[in-house]
Amino acid sequence: MRVKICGITNFQDAMQAVEAGADALGFVFYKESPRYITPSDAKKIIDKLPPFVGRVGLFVNEGIDTIDTISKYCDLTLCQIHFDVDEEALDMIGSKAMPVVRAKEAKDVWQYKDRYRLIDAYSEDYGGSGKRLNLEWFDGMDCSKIILAGGLTAENLEELKKYNFYGVDVSSGVERIKGQKDHQKVTKFIKNAKSL
Repeated sequence: MRVKICGITNFQDAMQAVEAGADALGFVFYKESPRYITPSDAKKIIDKLPPFVGRVGLFVNEGIDTIDTISKYCDLTLCQIHFDVDEEALDMIGSKAMPVVRAKEAKDVWQYKDRYRLIDAYSEDYGGSGKRLNLEWFDGMDCSKIILAGGLTAENLEELKKYNFYGVDVSSGVERIKGQKDHQKVTKFIKNAKSL
């Protein structure tokens, strides 16, 4: 099970997550978020990361040119697109782009079904809300291209075992306060996810 720790705002949290076994780190380039980081601050962290760690930028309602510019500047490995886009627009983004489904009902989880995608519980705030998805929506579905987010903690990961998700994404579930990680929670979350 791959693990992304999202909402990284400082180098200490980034390195602790990497040392605990995170496969990817997420950087929020959405100014309304309490976890917002400027591209220049994200670049300072990313430039010091060891190799083989995924660097994911989270974008909300941005144009393709802006996404591409920030992606190149920060050397992102993936752009997470948190707004409604069609397949054609995703393909136009220069970097590898992954759509995010903000699911309100069961049928939503079938969006972009042929792509790797992140599925999160719908919230007005675009992620980090701690809201959980109804896992029954995934019963009988091939979840091998789905990264699950939304209300995950070290304690409830066991419930995901039967679904074979590609990965999990956590932000608020491993925080002390918004934008700052609790290192013990991060370590426990990654350990439990990797044991599924």
